Amino acid sequence: METVIIDSGGANLASLRFAFERLGASTGVSSDPAVIASAARVVLPGVGSARDAMRRLRDASIDRLLPRLTQPVLGICLGMQLLFGSSEEGPAQCLGILPGTVQRLQAAPGRPVPHMGWNQIEPLREDPLLAGVAPQEYVYFVHSFAVPESEVTVATTRYGSAVSAVVHQGNFWGTQFHPERSAGAGARILKNFLSLR
Repeated sequence: METVIIDSGGANLASLRFAFERLGASTGVSSDPAVIASAARVVLPGVGSARDAMRRLRDASIDRLLPRLTQPVLGICLGMQLLFGSSEEGPAQCLGILPGTVQRLQAAPGRPVPHMGWNQIEPLREDPLLAGVAPQEYVYFVHSFAVPESEVTVATTRYGSAVSAVVHQGNFWGTQFHPERSAGAGARILKNFLSLR
């Protein structure tokens, strides 16, 4: 399989797989470290809590594998958050691939938590994952926790303050939003990921 989606439990794996297959990608879903390690590209999805997701990754020995991967890896929503050092959700120790702590969004009048719905992203620098995606493009978010803007942030979104919408370091990318639910912009991002080497 060219692209393996990690079966991290609780994620909407079917819609993500269909989104890739609409782009002509050969995909599979697996929690087998050997299958994941041999894939050309790896996707780490996730919904639910960071603590539970990390427990599932540890139980399958995927937590030790992921930091050693050299092929392109894309974390989506909670999957992106798991790439960081820790999360206030739980709290939980995460994979530590990217520097930083995932923080809880602050609710305010007219700004409920979780943040659910379409919001714009603002690129901070060029990145191959965002090639052909217009500035201020709308994408679909569902989250209660977020990563503050940092040196690994490629694009931000505003929900009160600016938070990371897309991150990148080395062969690891992450989107806080769900590209598989983000219409044309999301499809372009997934297509871009499929072209990464």
